[in-house]
Amino acid sequence: MQSITVQQLHDRAGAPLIDVREVYEFEAGHVPGSVNLPMSTLGAHLDELPAEPFDVICQVGGRSARVVEALAARGFDATNVDGGISEWVAAGFPVER
Repeated sequence: MQSITVQQLHDRAGAPLIDVREVYEFEAGHVPGSVNLPMSTLGAHLDELPAEPFDVICQVGGRSARVVEALAARGFDATNVDGGISEWVAAGFPVER
């Protein structure tokens, strides 16, 4: 499974970022520019995923890792963000609410 650190996520530009946390978690704070597609509803929204390579984030990296594995099996080019939004916040990176 492909994965990147929050520092690598912060430094790279252009790749779409899918946040698979629940709506209430996303609304409490998320990476600027990320799109919320909760893991619990993702199966119904596969057609909304980017055709190009994209990154997947959750709270600490567990849900996003499972999502990346499942999407890779379906042919998507998805990369997990290790540490998730918790690590992003700990690194002092900006958060949108």
